[in-house]
Amino acid sequence: MATGKYVSDLEVGDRIGPLEYTMSAFVVREYSHANELHHDFLQGVDRPIAPPTLVHLDKLRLYRHGCPLGTGPSARIHYEYDATIHAEVPVGEKLSVSGEVVERYQKKGRDYVVMTIDLRRASDGKLLIAYRDTAILAFRGEDSAAA
Repeated sequence: MATGKYVSDLEVGDRIGPLEYTMSAFVVREYSHANELHHDFLQGVDRPIAPPTLVHLDKLRLYRHGCPLGTGPSARIHYEYDATIHAEVPVGEKLSVSGEVVERYQKKGRDYVVMTIDLRRASDGKLLIAYRDTAILAFRGEDSAAA
């Protein structure tokens, strides 16, 4: 198990979380504004609904908790993701997020890691968002020349 080290050290089977937090209106509004999501239900009400892509912040929250030494000796590049939305994420709701590394592989000299992340309502465990994220963990100059 590589948790507690660098993100680049993550291995298949590593689990991070569950972590609990409360979704704030401030985070939803700022994230929505930064991503030019100017819908009233995201920014124009007291209790907005979190946009589905806000789940990216949960991945970073898990990385920070499970890998406190940071990214590692090489950059992490967000490659692709797939999110399945089961229910909206309202502001003020206590949430629980957990992640598991389910795959790690090499392709063209680069290391890829695949993590599944579940965002649940803390009160009853209801699944709100299921997220599958693929990141490139190794991207060094000599590797990019071979690609």
